[in-house]
Amino acid sequence: MHEIVDLRSDTLTLPTPAMRQAMAEAEVGDDVWEEDPTVKRLEAMAAKRFGKEAGLFVVSGTMGNLVGVLSHTEPGQEIILDADAHIYHYEVAGAARIGGLQTRPLQTERGFPSPEQVRSAIRPINLHVPATGLVCLENTHNRHGGTVCSPEEIAAVGQVAHAHGVPVHLDGARIFNAAVVLKREVREFAREADSVQFCLSKGLGAPAGSLLVGSRDYVARARRWRKRLGGGLRQVGVLAAPGIVALTTMVDRLAEDHDNARLLAEGLSQLPGIRLDLERVQTNIVIFQVDPPGGAEALVRETTLRKVKIHQINPTSIRLVTHKDVDREDIHRALEVFRELCRGWPRSSK
Repeated sequence: MHEIVDLRSDTLTLPTPAMRQAMAEAEVGDDVWEEDPTVKRLEAMAAKRFGKEAGLFVVSGTMGNLVGVLSHTEPGQEIILDADAHIYHYEVAGAARIGGLQTRPLQTERGFPSPEQVRSAIRPINLHVPATGLVCLENTHNRHGGTVCSPEEIAAVGQVAHAHGVPVHLDGARIFNAAVVLKREVREFAREADSVQFCLSKGLGAPAGSLLVGSRDYVARARRWRKRLGGGLRQVGVLAAPGIVALTTMVDRLAEDHDNARLLAEGLSQLPGIRLDLERVQTNIVIFQVDPPGGAEALVRETTLRKVKIHQINPTSIRLVTHKDVDREDIHRALEVFRELCRGWPRSSK
């Protein structure tokens, strides 16, 4: 049990002792000159794992997605994505501001556009409309509660996009969570994606960094975009080293986070004033609705006083995320706090 149970995000994980040791001992060089051996090792490891030709280390998932999108497109094009996509909601309109791109958001049930939706959204060749430059997918899906999309679903969308000459970018910030749940290799999810971004600093526990993988030519373009955005780093092997530890030692343990999220969700679903769809709790994210007016704000305030930190994502919703620094005892402690605070609330019509 930890002194503070922090369920706000899996970005709050602390590096393991092995990661700290790897950072201290990392062999480094100038990565802008492509001479950092630790970065090169990490990039090659990531590319191989995803079945791609090359990889590029970037400082964050937001940078990885922006570089990923810009390396596929030209100003004035349109990108297709889910209406709740992280790229659309939480990346400061980078694609529009920096790339001159229009977004075309699609309403979906679980966060994943169907092949039919994508086929209908791809623009015809016409003087009056922007050309479709890219289809973006997200797996697992943050705003839909960590829902998982199978390799087959990704492939079906990819085949439609490719038939129209449109590339596919996969925002796989938490793709290893999806792989662990479905017991599939990440390369299967990436097969029909032209590029994939994934984070080292969420459930995998590294202190910083993401990878962008794709073909050699694509990564060469991405490297140029990374430089243009100020992401050219020097002796960054000190950050790549814990990323290597993350990829080699931290993937399988994600199942613990999923089990803890399920325990948390099942406990919350029994409480008055809370509505929660257990079918959406597939990985390490739990999103629930709070019915009493002002109840979400009250929960954030009162749980914090009791050393349980949670995150309000809109006026009536709370998001909780399990990770390596939240253990089973922490989950039981958090549930006790929720039970205390929800006592006396009217039952929700579920």
